[in-house]
Amino acid sequence: MYQKYIKRLLDIILSLLAIIILSPIYIILGILVLIFLGYPIIFKQERPGKNEKIFTLYKFRTMTDKKDKKGNLLSDEERLTKFGKFLRSTSLDELPELFNILNGDMSIIGPRPLLIKYLPYYTKEEHHRHDIRPGLTGLAQVNGRNTVDWDSRFKIDLEYVNNISFKQDIKIIFLTIKKVIKRDDILVGKDQIMDLDVERKNKK
Repeated sequence: MYQKYIKRLLDIILSLLAIIILSPIYIILGILVLIFLGYPIIFKQERPGKNEKIFTLYKFRTMTDKKDKKGNLLSDEERLTKFGKFLRSTSLDELPELFNILNGDMSIIGPRPLLIKYLPYYTKEEHHRHDIRPGLTGLAQVNGRNTVDWDSRFKIDLEYVNNISFKQDIKIIFLTIKKVIKRDDILVGKDQIMDLDVERKNKK
């Protein structure tokens, strides 16, 4: 009952309320991104959602478009500014995902939507993390976030998929707020763990 009907209804109500309440912050952040990083303000990237259907994810931009002498984009680390790192460490760059939730591409709670290029590297069981809508936050995010290795992270994602409940979702929301305030378990730039495709290629 909760998973089939109530969860989506709560996503619509809570995301709409959050967008309205946070509208001044959207405006302020939009202006700051334009000043420090330039146009466009919103970073868009295709990600796999429920049943691995591709959707466009929205985030505030955190990197510049700086290029080398040959016209090639510099590495992510070189293009990630101090302001960009601040947005990521405070999770403020994630706020536009509330529109993804309102649109039905995402849920407030669920496995995080990862890169399309990772899809071939999931095990058969791990593909089931896409049986539900991806989330703004999730069980893995309150249990180590991006400091946890991929195998453990996916195991936690599947644990959530198989045991969805209202009580657990409420608990995850409060734990997420706590972690965002304390900025726990956040790695940005060169400190982030290895990409899934690179890690699993190296294991072969």
